[in-house]
Amino acid sequence: MSTAVVIEGPGEHRIIAHEPTAPAAGEALVRVHAAGICGSDREVYQGNRPDGYVRYPLTPGHEWSGTVEEVGAGVPAALVGRKVVGEGFRSCQVCDRCHAGETTLCTAGYEETGFTRPGAMAATLTLPARLLHVLPDDADLTAAALLEPGACIAAAALKANARPGERVAVVGTGTLGMFAVQFLRAGSPAELLVVGTRPDRAALSREFGATDFRTKDQELPDDFDVVIETAGSASAARTAASLLRRGGRLVLTGIPAPGAEGLDPTDLVVRQLEVHTVFGAPPKAWAHTVRVFGAGLLDPLPLVTHELPLAEFPEAIALVGSGDPKVGKVLLRP
Repeated sequence: MSTAVVIEGPGEHRIIAHEPTAPAAGEALVRVHAAGICGSDREVYQGNRPDGYVRYPLTPGHEWSGTVEEVGAGVPAALVGRKVVGEGFRSCQVCDRCHAGETTLCTAGYEETGFTRPGAMAATLTLPARLLHVLPDDADLTAAALLEPGACIAAAALKANARPGERVAVVGTGTLGMFAVQFLRAGSPAELLVVGTRPDRAALSREFGATDFRTKDQELPDDFDVVIETAGSASAARTAASLLRRGGRLVLTGIPAPGAEGLDPTDLVVRQLEVHTVFGAPPKAWAHTVRVFGAGLLDPLPLVTHELPLAEFPEAIALVGSGDPKVGKVLLRP
């Protein structure tokens, strides 16, 4: 029997029978291969998601991969049988931000798969076909289930605009941090420093292309051209800014808890730092991610440490929040 996870409200979930939703005009029905769990899924389950950014009851799952099973009217039949991933933001497509390609800033309001719309922790997912990105026929769908966080970091890498020969750094060693290392490495930097709190991530950082690894309590340089912050800890933004030379470029992707240390505006102005932020991934970041993945420059598979059936959703949530250094990316398999 096909099943789905439904979060009824904070701390309450059920595993229910799942019936596929036939695709309407412009939609596609995807057979889900795997769905990833991240910190925002824990927020949904625990009730810590900000108002307006979740709608209960909800089938979660915004990180996923799968195969197109059926398409609605107006969708090319050639999509059937193709391996795909998909954007999460359900933008209006008609406001000025959408026309500019900035779909994560849609002025019609926030709507996203797995948060306000049914997600991929189910046997199938039906969504607008325009959100799909087709993968190579030989793509590993388990690896591809991580391309949503990869796309968020692609957005950061595009904003950072790191040029060959520049000195670049990443703050944070989780899934996002390891993706940032890979994207920056693809740009041929002169140096690639990773700063984190877990010495056990040094080997993996170097495997992905880092030239140096330091914990934040070690002596850190202050002359890097580009820094991408992925940690989301209370002090991560300040640590990241401190690594930059005057006129350096900083991209923040982490969302810390209330009370985090803010950036010093005087420091930003005097050192003329260029600061960008990322929340989600627009279409160009998704397209970039799929190209880089297809070219073999992005390897998500070493980040996957656990694959569990949907019925073990609470165990998967507990793993993600355990703090166990042996736990990396956790996937649910319908």
